Amino acid sequence: MAFAPVPRASVSDHVFGQLRDAIVSGRYQPEDTLPGERELASTFAVNRHAVREALRRLQQLGLVRVSQGGATRVLDWRVHAGLDLALSLARSADVLPVETLVRDMLEMRACVGIDAARLCAERGDPEVTAALVRAAEEYGSLAPDLDAMNEANIAIWWLIVRGSGNTAYLLAFNSLVAGTFAVGDVPPDARAAELLDVAGHRRLAAAVAAGQGAAAARHARALLTAPVTTPTPTPTIGRESRA
Repeated sequence: MAFAPVPRASVSDHVFGQLRDAIVSGRYQPEDTLPGERELASTFAVNRHAVREALRRLQQLGLVRVSQGGATRVLDWRVHAGLDLALSLARSADVLPVETLVRDMLEMRACVGIDAARLCAERGDPEVTAALVRAAEEYGSLAPDLDAMNEANIAIWWLIVRGSGNTAYLLAFNSLVAGTFAVGDVPPDARAAELLDVAGHRRLAAAVAAGQGAAAARHARALLTAPVTTPTPTPTIGRESRA
């Protein structure tokens, strides 16, 4: 297995990143044994402390099992890793090698959002509810600026998840909006059906304010399962646009 020597700045980060990518991409399979610390240090042209730190981080992500004084074995990330693996990849502008990951994460987003809306309505935090109603009223003024609406949409859902009172949902939400969350770029114009549904956002806020959990969940579902489309390129000036 060939690895590139790394620059001296943040050497453990480079070692960690290359080993992480080798494991996630399948170059190392579950139960494979990584080279020892000495060999890795020589391969990467770094000291053993940097290698040890990188292996510790890989173990924290659930990618390897480090035995005291023994071999470092690769784990199956599909069994042992969590959302922090996707976040680690997002920070380095990489993605998990899963073809359906964008779909999968949007489905997770919908599941969390729908139930969070129900709980937010049923638990009725007055401060959150008032802020949500204001945010939903102001949301329409941003149309048709999809980038601005996307930012406001995140703020609305943060209020809903906060109002749900569910810490696990809040942590999952924070992960979902951190960077691209290793799902590739889903630009706002691909989510135009959701973002431009101003009335839908207001209906959701009104249901939450009224304490109607089932209605809030229904309106959240309509928004979060709106079709995701492939953006249409803007025609070049002077070129005929064909349907």
